[in-house]
Amino acid sequence: MQDILDHIGFPITDYGRSLAFYKQSLAPLGIVMLKEVSLSEDGADGYAGFGRQRPQFWIGTGSPLKGRLHVAFAATSREQVQAFYEAALAAGGRDNGPPGLRPHYHENYYGAFVLDPDGHNIEAVTHLPE
Repeated sequence: MQDILDHIGFPITDYGRSLAFYKQSLAPLGIVMLKEVSLSEDGADGYAGFGRQRPQFWIGTGSPLKGRLHVAFAATSREQVQAFYEAALAAGGRDNGPPGLRPHYHENYYGAFVLDPDGHNIEAVTHLPE
């Protein structure tokens, strides 16, 4: 089966703050920063690509989005979802739905939701039974 997305990227309002948030929040999922492109000498402007084997999730400086974006990251276990949630809150994220089953999606949908520094809804989810 082929993935439907190759990568996604969006602008953020404070590059350093968001970079720190995503580095800490995504680490429990095995997702790390794999590429960074600096656009200024002071490092305040740039792009960062995160992934497991290649950059698939990008953040960068630019005009902030209007409205809320939702990105869901695949977790391999419920423990990974919990670890993501705790790391994201420790990194300054705001709770938008604690780890738990969401049976209105399907019986094994286990996710957690956190708002990033720009208010975007970031999720970790597994579809595997306990």
